[in-house]
Amino acid sequence: MSVVKYEIVEHDGGWAYKVGDTYSETFASHDGASRAAHTAAREQIRPGTTTSIEYEDEKGRWHAEVSPGDDRPEADVQD
Repeated sequence: MSVVKYEIVEHDGGWAYKVGDTYSETFASHDGASRAAHTAAREQIRPGTTTSIEYEDEKGRWHAEVSPGDDRPEADVQD
């Protein structure tokens, strides 16, 4: 099972959470960014429905696959 890591960082004069190289919107406080990261993490691990997804990889190729609704990653918030 994969793990999605949310890291709270200073960003654009405030605070944000970061997943990989992607930043959230900027929050005025560390606590605000932390609350948002915890909310996002809860949503990330919540089971959903099985659905078809399409995505483009880093080389510009498109892929289609079925994503099972119960195949959710673990989520970890690093405050």
